[in-house]
Amino acid sequence: MKYICLIYSSEEGIEHATAEDIQAEIGEYMAYGQTIEQAGVATGLGEALLPSATATTVRMRDGKTLTTDGPFAETKEQLGGFYILDCEDIDQAIKYAALIPGAKYGCVEIRPLMEIPG
Repeated sequence: MKYICLIYSSEEGIEHATAEDIQAEIGEYMAYGQTIEQAGVATGLGEALLPSATATTVRMRDGKTLTTDGPFAETKEQLGGFYILDCEDIDQAIKYAALIPGAKYGCVEIRPLMEIPG
């Protein structure tokens, strides 16, 4: 079954990070990518997102497109990226989600992907 791992953390931390801190974190994510690749659970789908201030929220109301600058909701932690893993079960998904570097200072939400026939 495929699971999406949504990585949430406070964007404030990056504001105070040094170039060395950022490089170290990139290295951790690269190592994580190798881990899930070697385990056979990587789907090749994983991305980092730009800060939430770059978001645009879209709604359709009465046939009109409404847009709002910024994220859908004000929160303490923002969606920063994701991975899609192909795991045997939720226990295996939890095992690999716990290894995502962002889990150390933020959180990772795991959700099974709906299998749509066709």
